[in-house]
Amino acid sequence: MKRDLYFSKPIMNAAGSLGFAPDPRAELPLGSFGAFVTNPISLRSRQPASHPGLIQFPGGFLLHTGLPNPGFSATVKKHSARWDRADIPIIVHLIAEHPEETRQMTRSLENIENVMAVELGFAPLSSADIILMNLEMCMGEIPLIFSLPAEQILSLGPKLIKNGADAISMATPRGAMMNAKGELVAGRIYGQSIFPRALEMIRSAKIIGLPVIGAGGVWTDKDAADMLSAGALAVQIDAALWHPRKNIP
Repeated sequence: MKRDLYFSKPIMNAAGSLGFAPDPRAELPLGSFGAFVTNPISLRSRQPASHPGLIQFPGGFLLHTGLPNPGFSATVKKHSARWDRADIPIIVHLIAEHPEETRQMTRSLENIENVMAVELGFAPLSSADIILMNLEMCMGEIPLIFSLPAEQILSLGPKLIKNGADAISMATPRGAMMNAKGELVAGRIYGQSIFPRALEMIRSAKIIGLPVIGAGGVWTDKDAADMLSAGALAVQIDAALWHPRKNIP
């Protein structure tokens, strides 16, 4: 029987912001979270980008990492016991590269205690057909959250929900900038400057009844509250968790 997707509290971290498992020693507001989202995990291990980069701009920064991780089996072996002992449910973020492999990982997670859902992330420019195939092949006992870029949320999101997905989450937007060497670096964009666009997307999703987990530029408790008021099912926080002010209570 498929489990329900339910958040006792509508705040959580975003994938890639706090590691692979909750750390009770960290000075972070985990007690105010309704779930913990893991770093992105691929079936096979991934090394850091050969030239990782962080480029600041007014209102935010661009980050390029390559999404390094030890691979699915090694991650589960190392962290599944911590997932089970965690005080909050775990959402495992999987890098959905090939539908057959994604299904293999999803089926394995159905047997791990305290994993409440799987969030599927996709490579840039992934086609709607590939994303829908992942849904078809991964449907099972565990709720599925599809992390989509803004340009696909309104066009593809309704079809995913109609066919069995439980929610859509807002993927971190991507962009490109020149580094100090004059090289073009592509990566994910973080910071307060992207919040207005994210809030508008929540408003648009609400109009068509789409269950969306908001994200993007959430920097204060008011930002999170504004997203919830605009219709977000829940809110994911990313770079604000790295900020020394710890703006989110």
